[in-house]
Amino acid sequence: MTAILRTESRQRVRGPIYITIVLWIFTALYFAVFPGFSEEAEEITDAFPEYIFDLFGLEALHTIEGFIAAELYSFFWSLLVAIYFAYIGAGMIAGDVETRKLDLTLSNPISRESVLLQKVASLCVPLVILNVGLSVLVYVGSIIIGERINPVAIAMVHFLSIPYLLVCAAIGLFLSVIVDRVRTARSAAFGIVILLWLIDAFSRLQEDFRWVGRFTPSRYWEEADILVHEQYALVDAGILLTVFFILVSIALFIFTRQDI
Repeated sequence: MTAILRTESRQRVRGPIYITIVLWIFTALYFAVFPGFSEEAEEITDAFPEYIFDLFGLEALHTIEGFIAAELYSFFWSLLVAIYFAYIGAGMIAGDVETRKLDLTLSNPISRESVLLQKVASLCVPLVILNVGLSVLVYVGSIIIGERINPVAIAMVHFLSIPYLLVCAAIGLFLSVIVDRVRTARSAAFGIVILLWLIDAFSRLQEDFRWVGRFTPSRYWEEADILVHEQYALVDAGILLTVFFILVSIALFIFTRQDI
């Protein structure tokens, strides 16, 4: 009953480990430069135009919380890791269709619903590896440089990012069931996630257009609010989870009724 889940979970281990190692390298670099940066933070931030801070949601760069939120989470996590999850989702069904593996799978006594849901459940593996791996390093790194970050805030910035990453994966999954070529599905998922991220970023520049960002998933995960102000938007996380379940339900509806 769970053979697909076990197989998919094993396949989801290596990639997140490699990504975590890369994030460790950048995180270590950021912690190494922060002591020197903090001494000149005011002069450095004054050199940047105000729209840069609005564009990326940057604030309190003189604090370790604001610095890490800006350098690590506002780009690497909210965009690159999001793209990775969209990549995974886009290959879930389209990849098996293209290689004809899905025909072999469905020749066994297993429903399409079970196939898709087990593949979705395998997302737990990269979610755990990436979130635990990075959160531990961020906390330990802050202690090493004498700028201890509240462990609750670190835990929450990762915990509340899970619904956001799931939505990105669900976008890829939706494309995976309507496109039978994995390269096309992944390219479309990349483009949509990047476009949504850019719409959110640029909508912050003009007050009259900030409402546009409410239609993007990244607007519902504010890393600076969590780390700097310790504000935990549980309602926003609930909205993202609702969107995730809706997208998965639509993908499931299409997948169970289409010809393979």
